[in-house]
Amino acid sequence: MDYAVKHPEFRYKTEFQSHEPEFDYLKSLEIEEKINKIRWCQPANGALFLLSTNDKTIKYWKVQEKKIKKISEMNIDPSKAFGDNRPSPSSPPQLLANGVHDYLSKDFSFPPGGIPSLRLPMVTSQETSLVARCRRVYAHAHDYHINSISNSSDRETFISADDLRVNLWNLEISNQSFNIVDVKPTNMEDLTEVITSAEFHPVHCNMLAYSSSKGSIRLIDMRQSALCDSHTKLFEEPEAPGSRSFFTEIIASISDIKFSRDGRYILSRDYMTLKLWDINMDSGPVASYQVHEHLRPKLCDLYENDSIFDKFECCVSGDGLRVATGSYSNLFRVFGASKGSTEAATLEASKNPTRRQIQTPARPSRSMTSMIRRGSESPGAENGNANDFTNKLLHMAWHPTENSIACAAANSLYMYYA
Repeated sequence: MDYAVKHPEFRYKTEFQSHEPEFDYLKSLEIEEKINKIRWCQPANGALFLLSTNDKTIKYWKVQEKKIKKISEMNIDPSKAFGDNRPSPSSPPQLLANGVHDYLSKDFSFPPGGIPSLRLPMVTSQETSLVARCRRVYAHAHDYHINSISNSSDRETFISADDLRVNLWNLEISNQSFNIVDVKPTNMEDLTEVITSAEFHPVHCNMLAYSSSKGSIRLIDMRQSALCDSHTKLFEEPEAPGSRSFFTEIIASISDIKFSRDGRYILSRDYMTLKLWDINMDSGPVASYQVHEHLRPKLCDLYENDSIFDKFECCVSGDGLRVATGSYSNLFRVFGASKGSTEAATLEASKNPTRRQIQTPARPSRSMTSMIRRGSESPGAENGNANDFTNKLLHMAWHPTENSIACAAANSLYMYYA
């Protein structure tokens, strides 16, 4: 028996300006208003907040519905208030014997007893409006561009990560943070890897993981020391003998990591593959998924137009049975993550014909990740590129309890359900 699948219809609700463009005069650096990451945040008091960050500044927003109060009417009958003797604009008020104009007798009716009626406004709540208020601003703590923010399960703290440092914040304190990870070398010429993503463990508030541009993931325990220079576990896949090339380190850089809902697994995305790691087994990933292996012969072209530095995100379903990530041509891929599963599906985020499509710039601004990976010599790609890599699906999020995926392509957000 066929049943109609009932799914929600999403409509526009509200919008607000999160960040404004700024300029750092000390460093002669322009700070864009674009948002790098957003995270829902529910502190211990149960209220719902939103954390958003651009390259330098994190903001803490309270978005709530408020009733708009308006003056609707007076509390007396207008006919009794003005009566039939109300003066018209052409007829002036009568002049009394003492020379005072008779305004009062024309505007109000006097009941027996000589007490005039009062005109009092009636205030009613007619409609609701969404209001976004910035409660706190966490600024001046990062010298490099912020690439990650993540909430702790204790509902009191969160972390922010840039290319070289991870800072720990208390939600209630905006003027102080604690540096818990620092990979900056004494001499910047010795810099070989940078932090690309950081994520709190979803269950244990003392544990977090961060990935690097060398393709490694480090699990750290904040109970060991104030500055977590040493990691608890290191997850990295050994390089296959004879497979090294000019692009090996570039495509090995991890662009995003996500914990599964129970915290048992870590999903990582590098340029070519998705990898699933068991935090109890650091010898290698338990599963690897090829995302767009057909692009391997085109790495020279991808390097020339900077597409090889694109940062694709990944996500895990709430039940942990599926993983997903994006690709080019607005495609995204879904894989089965359960043991022995061969599920693999490719879907396209269809263009919306009613909206104007914004083309992604062909040469995006590079972060420190691309700068330390890109050498002074080019690998000698041929001029021209027969493939269009401007349509890319970088951002994805899986619903925590349902089989629904939200994905962003160009200026549109699409939702798919299973």
